Amino acid sequence: MLTQLQGDQLPQWIKAVRADGLPSFPAFVNGLEGDLAAVTAGLTLPWSSGIVDRIKMVKRQM
Repeated sequence: MLTQLQGDQLPQWIKAVRADGLPSFPAFVNGLEGDLAAVTAGLTLPWSSGIVDRIKMVKRQM
């Protein structure tokens, strides 16, 4: 999903995670569902904040 911009598959992934019953994932999935539209957009749209994150990292190192 991350590298191929397939955010539309997120609901199926969430269902699979809930079915697996792994102990630490329900809290993570609950957080994703808190703003599902934004998470889906982030996994689907081609825009990135990578350069902004890099600038912040450089500023922190100074």
